[in-house]
Amino acid sequence: MRLSRYFLPTLKEAPSDAQIVSHQLMLRAGMIKQEAAGIYAWLPLGLRVLNRIEQIVREEQERAGAVELLMPTLQLADLWRESGRYDAYGPEMLRITDRHERELLYGPTNEEMITDIFRGFVKSYKALPLNLFHIQWKFRDERRPRFGVMRGREFLMKDAYSFDIDEASARRAYNRMFVAYLNTFARMGLKAVPMRADTGPIGGDLSHEFIVLADTGESQVFCDKALVEMPAPGPDVDWNDLQAIVDGRTSLYAATEEMHDAAQFESQTAESDRLTARGIEVGHIFYFGTKYSAPMKAKVAGPDGQDTEVHMGSYGVGVSRLLGAIIEASHDDAGIIWPDAVAPFDVVVINLRANDPSVCEACEAAVDALEKAGKSVLYDDTDERPGGKFATADLIGIPWQLTIGPKGVAEGVVELKRRATGEKSTVALDAALEAIG
Repeated sequence: MRLSRYFLPTLKEAPSDAQIVSHQLMLRAGMIKQEAAGIYAWLPLGLRVLNRIEQIVREEQERAGAVELLMPTLQLADLWRESGRYDAYGPEMLRITDRHERELLYGPTNEEMITDIFRGFVKSYKALPLNLFHIQWKFRDERRPRFGVMRGREFLMKDAYSFDIDEASARRAYNRMFVAYLNTFARMGLKAVPMRADTGPIGGDLSHEFIVLADTGESQVFCDKALVEMPAPGPDVDWNDLQAIVDGRTSLYAATEEMHDAAQFESQTAESDRLTARGIEVGHIFYFGTKYSAPMKAKVAGPDGQDTEVHMGSYGVGVSRLLGAIIEASHDDAGIIWPDAVAPFDVVVINLRANDPSVCEACEAAVDALEKAGKSVLYDDTDERPGGKFATADLIGIPWQLTIGPKGVAEGVVELKRRATGEKSTVALDAALEAIG
């Protein structure tokens, strides 16, 4: 992709109302544009990152056995009346009446709709266990939308819903999502700690939030330091027996401030192992039994032929919110530092003399070689001064910077910089390609 033909409206300064680093850098890097309070247009660079995050989430859901579908953004109010949540949910729900006076809502979550889909098609326990997920835009009319995509009104979310014949099976489904989330966030370069959490308006009696530690986090969290250093389980686990993995993490103290018990924290965790920090929620999982299946009559015939209300859980990941969380966890004074797995491009090739045919030829050859190696490339072929090009490359956070100028062409070398460390080396193009991988 040639930068001269790309749409990248970067800013030298962030607007004054951008309060946190991720919001400031997303605006400066030309990733988003605010259209209304808490509502953003996703510009090309931001959309590329959003799509990469979404794909990782999708792959890990499918690895854990979930099946993708897509539900509409608008839902019938009557479904929510069946569950008893329509009047209880509060002003965060955007209620709509269409031209035929039907009451609708812009979905903040999908427990009712997925239960309706399930009860319409699944009649026997033999179809269980079942986990259905989708990735969809949602809307919650926050009283005070702030912090950019971290607390917007419109947001992209992955939500999954499990259906099982009994509580034991449902808890196994919960464990699968617990482990899937650990793997998901690790692939994005994040250390996410599962913490006991309030179930809120979703309901139920078992819930964990997945928290990324960051100085600018929205809430205070308390945990055993060991949880931060635990590696992700990885894909090669026994998906049918995950209890030991879950127990290994939930046996250590970890709680959000809403669930924090100071006395328990002190008795359960050695003083040297106690960590108090700020955190950002990036995922939330719930087991809530028959909270929705009972009032909505979502039943299956059990092994004995008797109708049984299914046990359910729901599992959310804030896909758009994750961009903000990753930036909060990975940036410096110059700009964003994207982990390789979610970066909008793998490499930026910087042409230091755009009016020099030999330099342009060398840059074109480098771009061609990188693309043949399967790398996504942003080619800065603009006539901007070198200092401006370097500043833009650092700001947008591409993992590798490959710079070519007249001197390098004459000597047969390029300059390679790793954005995360700032390390630079002057090497032949083949050596640079090998280093980039």
